[in-house]
Amino acid sequence: MPIEILVPQLAESVSEATVGKWAKREGDSVNVGDVVAELETDKVNVEVSADAPGVLESIAAPEGAVVHPGEVLGVISDGVASTGSSGKSETAAPASLPASSGKAEAQPASGNGGPGAAGAEAEDVRASPLAERVAKDLNVDISRVPATGPGQRVTREDVEAYAARGEGGEPRGEVGKSSAPAVAPAPAPAAAGVADGRQEVRQRLTRRRLTIARRLVEAQQTAAMLTTFNEVDMSAVIALRTRWKDKFKEQYGVGLGFMSFFTKATIGALKAFPQVNSELRGEELVIKKYYDIGIAIGDAEGLVVPVVRNADKMSFAEIEQAIAGFVKKSQERALTIDDLRGGTFTITNGGVFGSLLSTPILNPPQVGILGMHKIQPRPVALNGEVVLRPMMYTALTYDHRVVDGREAVQFLVRVKELIEDPERLLFDA
Repeated sequence: MPIEILVPQLAESVSEATVGKWAKREGDSVNVGDVVAELETDKVNVEVSADAPGVLESIAAPEGAVVHPGEVLGVISDGVASTGSSGKSETAAPASLPASSGKAEAQPASGNGGPGAAGAEAEDVRASPLAERVAKDLNVDISRVPATGPGQRVTREDVEAYAARGEGGEPRGEVGKSSAPAVAPAPAPAAAGVADGRQEVRQRLTRRRLTIARRLVEAQQTAAMLTTFNEVDMSAVIALRTRWKDKFKEQYGVGLGFMSFFTKATIGALKAFPQVNSELRGEELVIKKYYDIGIAIGDAEGLVVPVVRNADKMSFAEIEQAIAGFVKKSQERALTIDDLRGGTFTITNGGVFGSLLSTPILNPPQVGILGMHKIQPRPVALNGEVVLRPMMYTALTYDHRVVDGREAVQFLVRVKELIEDPERLLFDA
């Protein structure tokens, strides 16, 4: 009995997803618990597993399709993967036709592009729905594409490899008909570009990347963003880390990083300037007396900002453990919606990638974000002498609608003071 693969219920605030990739293809055998597809949502990816053993009979939602909870992704049938048809010549076995239709035996073997084949190619070619869509986009005659997939199925990779070799063909159903080059579809020049060695690769944006793009544009269009800068002497924090890092790692199982110091310093500054820890709702400013600090983490799929909740009540070790846990979950693609929800203020560290200076963009509806940067030895004046010190530029981007320049500058100065004298963190944070 066929079993439908349904889109699972997503998180509370997520109503749709994009089919990121199919781990199985039509004709593949599946077991209970096998991951058959991966869905991309605004925040996290969701794996869809098979609830019954059998064969992936059909894919209803190809890669790139937008789906909603309860919709059908595909169908699993009980049986074995198809390997051919009714004992006729292998080249004459159109595996995409149902065995009971009788059509397979009624059709003569036609080959690819042979006389009289044009009308039969649309039915004789066994291809995945995604392969057909890619072939149409690339102006490739799918009947000419060699198949390497299960059951001699043409896959997306087959079509892309065929197009990359510069062997594109006429559109399906047009074999033998004359067409004027002047009205060739738009992809034709791209095929010519491939032929002379100048390749272009089309890559579908992930749901996360689309969401990042949308939110960043929204931030710039809805907030009056302004950035103020300062620089911090990291000597005291570096000395403190050097003195205690081995014992810290031994006792707590995580390294003592700079992020815990900046989290504590940020909380101290937020307590001194509470309007930076707020949210604008209509004509009201909601000032928050709790400190849920978002920590920006970059991975291959794009930026995510998991939230360290009630960070003001956490020790240095607890903050470092929380951040390390988020990094691990991000690498394992195991972050949940709850990990990312909310946040009252965000810290981002471009310095880990070598950034010397940048202007971070707000994470709405928050009104402030602190940017950390690369630590670099620079000459500074100290007690009437020029000395080299490990310096870091810091940046605060804020929403000027609710935070004035005076408070923003003083906020960043307070962060500087706490980092340069980290013992004060015991009292101010």
